[in-house]
Amino acid sequence: MKYKAVITGSGPEAFEFLSEELDLNFVIIFNEDAPAELAELAVLHTAAELTEDPVAGDTLKFGRKIYKITAVGTEAPHTLRTLGHCTLAFGGGKEAYRPGCIMLEGDAVTPADIQPGDTIEIY
Repeated sequence: MKYKAVITGSGPEAFEFLSEELDLNFVIIFNEDAPAELAELAVLHTAAELTEDPVAGDTLKFGRKIYKITAVGTEAPHTLRTLGHCTLAFGGGKEAYRPGCIMLEGDAVTPADIQPGDTIEIY
């Protein structure tokens, strides 16, 4: 296990970036102590230790869904380690859309799939 955090809640706009369009199909995550203006846009979780950088081929569990990591942006390991922050993009692909993205391949995520007490795991 490279990372395991417990989801504590989500801001009112956390799922506004999910859509059919690949470049707008993402969720932002942050530690639960994120500033209020960022917490409004994010799925919040407990602080957790990132023991090893995520890489393409790893598995990410987000709430009740399992994804294959297809690419990791250059900044994503750093911000995940220090702030519990990254963008989880559900479009797959071999290159990250932005430096802070982790690209995921798998079924679409919905707000019902992400509940307080669920986990975010990377292995």
